[in-house]
Amino acid sequence: MVTGPAPEAPDVRVLVVDDQDLVREGVAALLGVQPGIEVVGSARDGAEAVEEAERCRPDVVLMDIRMPGMDGVAATALLRRRLPGCRIVMLTTFDDDEYAGRALKAGAAGYLLKNLPSADLARAVRLAHAGVAQFDQGVVAALAAGVPAPELLTPRETDVLRLVSAGATNKEIAARLHLSEGTVKNHISRVLSRLGLRDRTQAALYARENGLI
Repeated sequence: MVTGPAPEAPDVRVLVVDDQDLVREGVAALLGVQPGIEVVGSARDGAEAVEEAERCRPDVVLMDIRMPGMDGVAATALLRRRLPGCRIVMLTTFDDDEYAGRALKAGAAGYLLKNLPSADLARAVRLAHAGVAQFDQGVVAALAAGVPAPELLTPRETDVLRLVSAGATNKEIAARLHLSEGTVKNHISRVLSRLGLRDRTQAALYARENGLI
């Protein structure tokens, strides 16, 4: 039986939101030449972002946080209600755990600074589309210290973290939570990424320090 090449995955559709024309157009131009990414629209503020997102249905929105009128946090909360399948990554100049905490509570799937290289930004867009949260390492430690774990993690990720901290292996966690080992590995990777932790030992320490076990 002769089979053809596997179909290519569709491009990740991105909406860029920033009140500064130069930044907005620059980010759109940089992402537009990255493989697997299509910039489908742009917006100057939160209200325009919501309107444009409902029109072009992006997979990922890169959202500035401070804008006139409706800011990025309010727009994120509104978009999460209206387009729950859309991932929103905050892209900002503000290295601030308070802003990051507000964005996370609003439903953001990441918090990144504008000074990161274009290839890293493209990678973050792809990971956000795949469901992996991305946070700038400069704010993640303060964020993890200031926001309770249940607000940083999904309920399932919190369950996995508790079992990791209790010394359970991936196989044991999978059996306990009725998951595949691959799914457990993905959950652990996301927990480490969201909390800015290096390994399972740090995860166990974090769980103890935050009263999860």
